[in-house]
Amino acid sequence: MVNEPHNPGMPLDLAWIQQVRVNLPAVKKRAATLPTTRTVKQQWQAGWLLKAVTCIDLTTLAGDDTPANTARLCLKAARPIRPDLIKAMGAESLNITCGAVCVYPSRVAECVQFLQKYNASHIPVAAVATGFPSGQYSLDTRLQEIKMAVSAGAREIDIVINRTLALQHKWEELYSEVVEMKKACGDAHMKSILAIGELGSMENVYKASLVCMMAGSDFIKTSTGKEGVNAILAVGLVMCRAVREYHEKTGFVVGFKPAGGIRYKFFFILEKIQFV
Repeated sequence: MVNEPHNPGMPLDLAWIQQVRVNLPAVKKRAATLPTTRTVKQQWQAGWLLKAVTCIDLTTLAGDDTPANTARLCLKAARPIRPDLIKAMGAESLNITCGAVCVYPSRVAECVQFLQKYNASHIPVAAVATGFPSGQYSLDTRLQEIKMAVSAGAREIDIVINRTLALQHKWEELYSEVVEMKKACGDAHMKSILAIGELGSMENVYKASLVCMMAGSDFIKTSTGKEGVNAILAVGLVMCRAVREYHEKTGFVVGFKPAGGIRYKFFFILEKIQFV
């Protein structure tokens, strides 16, 4: 992702935000049909699973993280699939690695060093910042945390938005905060975590998605993983529709990242595929 162009953002369009309406029954009905459709045929499943591995931000955000934990994380990111499985698929030349490793800012520098040690310095280190997971810190403190993470070597920053502003529909203030965070990121890509389980409604999710994209977010992300409700299909559908609408109006594609509550075991599934 680090080589992808940045979202330049746009001026806040309050008229666009205020006209948002979400048909909740229709969203739930559409989300319910998604798991019933098999879109990838058997012979292509391995390829799609390999692609999925390259999109994973391998993450540890525990209070008892140590250099030993982050070393294992970085090694797993550099070599996410067993060599015998890679050989069975004839994928040795693809150099399959995870998309990023994601840690707290205090662990960024050591992750950079470990990835260099494992000849995987192309894998970016992502840092959660801005008072993760609550975001209940002063703006100055949140901006300083971003700058410290970037200075330590983070190439992606996962911010958390101020949910209070979203719940109070203070979209101008939320936009201004995210713009300041984007500036603090410098050359690092910024992912905006909405913490959808704390936004109150699907309309708030859609509006917060638009505000973050207008403010220059390169990705919008569902959750911190610490809320009671995290990534679910209905929310993903709403956020992806917001991404589509933003692209239709601006021509720029913003990424979508589900996080929290995802239980699909890619590595387990890979081991169960029968290779001829």
